[in-house]
Amino acid sequence: MRFHQDQLQVLLVFTKDDSQCNGFRKACDKAGYKCTVTREPQAALTCFLDKYHDIIIIDHRHPRQLDAEATCRSIRSSKLSENTVIVGVVRRGDREESSVMPLITAGFTRRYVENPSIMACYNELIQLEYGEVQSQLKLRACNAIFTALEKSQEAIEITSEDHIIQYANPAFETTMGYQSGELLGKELAEAPINEKKADLLDTINSCIKIGKEWQGIYYAQKKNGDNIQQNVKIVPVIGQGGKIRHYVSIIRVCNGNKAEKIAECVQPDSLTAASQRRHSSLARIHSMTIDAPITKVINIINSAQENSPIPVTEALDRVLEILRTTELYSPQFGAKDDDPHANDLVGGLLCDGLRRLSGTDNVISSKNLHQVSGKITLHDIPPRIAQTMEKEEFWDFDIFELEAATHKRPLIYLGLRIFARFGICEFLNCSESTLRSWLQIIETNYHSSNPYHNSTHAADVLHATAYFLSKERIKQTLDPVDEVAALLAATIHDVDHPGRTNAFLCNAGSELAMLYNDIAVLESHHAALGFQLTIQDDKCNIFKNMERNDYRILRQGIIDMVLATEMTKHFEHVNKFVNSVNKPLASLEENRETDEDQEAINTMLRTPENRTLIKRMLIKCADVSNPCRSLEFCIEWAARISEEYFSQTDEEKKKGLPVVMPVFDRNTCSIPKSQISFIDYFITDMFDSWDAFVNLPDLMQHLDNNFKYWKGLDEMKLCSLRPPP
Repeated sequence: MRFHQDQLQVLLVFTKDDSQCNGFRKACDKAGYKCTVTREPQAALTCFLDKYHDIIIIDHRHPRQLDAEATCRSIRSSKLSENTVIVGVVRRGDREESSVMPLITAGFTRRYVENPSIMACYNELIQLEYGEVQSQLKLRACNAIFTALEKSQEAIEITSEDHIIQYANPAFETTMGYQSGELLGKELAEAPINEKKADLLDTINSCIKIGKEWQGIYYAQKKNGDNIQQNVKIVPVIGQGGKIRHYVSIIRVCNGNKAEKIAECVQPDSLTAASQRRHSSLARIHSMTIDAPITKVINIINSAQENSPIPVTEALDRVLEILRTTELYSPQFGAKDDDPHANDLVGGLLCDGLRRLSGTDNVISSKNLHQVSGKITLHDIPPRIAQTMEKEEFWDFDIFELEAATHKRPLIYLGLRIFARFGICEFLNCSESTLRSWLQIIETNYHSSNPYHNSTHAADVLHATAYFLSKERIKQTLDPVDEVAALLAATIHDVDHPGRTNAFLCNAGSELAMLYNDIAVLESHHAALGFQLTIQDDKCNIFKNMERNDYRILRQGIIDMVLATEMTKHFEHVNKFVNSVNKPLASLEENRETDEDQEAINTMLRTPENRTLIKRMLIKCADVSNPCRSLEFCIEWAARISEEYFSQTDEEKKKGLPVVMPVFDRNTCSIPKSQISFIDYFITDMFDSWDAFVNLPDLMQHLDNNFKYWKGLDEMKLCSLRPPP
């Protein structure tokens, strides 16, 4: 749970404005806390009930003028003060140390021996904020968590490491037939009734004892002796000393003989084209043509489960879980012999470059990092640029107009706009000036001389990423850290791209290819350089204020997404997404009837493994979304990528390197054929599965229109971007 703390509020209860009172007041100003001073005990209670202060400091040095203990008791009499820290200021005495018990009995949290030094007061307040106040904040949040547990329709049980029940929510008590509080401190005998009880228990214990979740079907005995079948997830909770201290069991009673409903779907005549397209995408999920061998195995297992006894079904469930979370999805792919464009695209984009040259004559030198100059803020964006970004939340946003208005520097302006919309500075706890400097250094290290892989492409991918993140399904599935990782990954995903493919770099024996062992050369470089540029200068280090663990999680997410843009694993990523997300989701949605069914959908989508697959698909689709843009934008992007490939072919011929994509010869290439092949082999299946998940009717309509456009040019035997005037 994310704990949010507004500006800390401090109440000072002092009868006079002496040096100690002034010390705490100035310390509050230094710490950025909101401070209130009151003189009377009754006024202190009234003030607290009005503001609900986080810290109350009461002067305990002058009992004749102020009865501090009585004042504290009066505040504690209000239930609203249970999460408030109350400090008593006591006199510094020469005699023997007195007991703190009277203060504790009165309701004080701790005492402070008088010291009017501003720094001493400041240190006391800071220790309170990060100690008692933080703890109280968590306890306050626990109220919300327990309310959620109490109201949950799912039965939830929390046991100790010895399986003694520590908590059971009303749904659990009702399910098991017990009265409120009757189960606490007891141990339920819930032995599964199964052909192989011992084996199943051993499986459960061996799983949870090493800190892993277990989920499956077993039978439990109610208070009246009846047996009920339950779908149970048992989650071990690691506590003090790194040991398992609690087990959380989430239980759903199985519906048993729930009849399957077989309904015939009749589409009304008024169904829109967008809806038809979505039904088409959903239907295609079940007949994807990029099946890897592992996909066929999964289909066989699914069929075998239908009429199998429960033990076999459970065992096969575990098999499927293993198969869906390991690297077994690389397809056996073969392009058509009669389609040289497809062959070249497959060879050029799905190959790390297996053909090598000996010697060092063709080694590509590493580039020096560029330095940035000038500063831009969100508040001083020129009117023309601001006007071009007014529609940045829409899919048909004109990135080329922004490119022209910014003199080929669209990334910093669009980045500032989108990052402000998503609250990136607040999440990273960095200033706008730091973010601005970061965007400047990243954009400067994109090569404006590249026809395609320049900062305009990065800005375009960032725009598509933000658009996808704004879709309802994505907002319900991903966490804030996922959103931040996606936006940052999109920004750096092609930084310092040389305008050449991985295969070219490997064939040329480049320094980058040597460094990364010919594996995901560019993608590894983009991710590594993105972080190097960030941390090399404190002025642009957007991560400098993050907690170590938060940074590690964010960094892992960014790297994973950047590496997912490598095309050698394109079909593996799409195949995993279809089999682990699309198909299970379609099955659950077909049978959805209750809120519990919807919760099962949410749980399935929000597993760490599936969120990773969703993020990979998101950035992959954003990276190659050009065919899903409006026709004019699609044509412009096609012209740019073709020119970059033409340039690579020219250089390969000039240097005697193997020509990776021979059809991209500027003198003979058919751009319509290359686009048709790219859409056929890489885009259609991927966007069908993405559309089925996110619902993107506008994009799919653009894709249909653009494919027809290129097909029309090809049928006219034209090789150009446009028909003759």
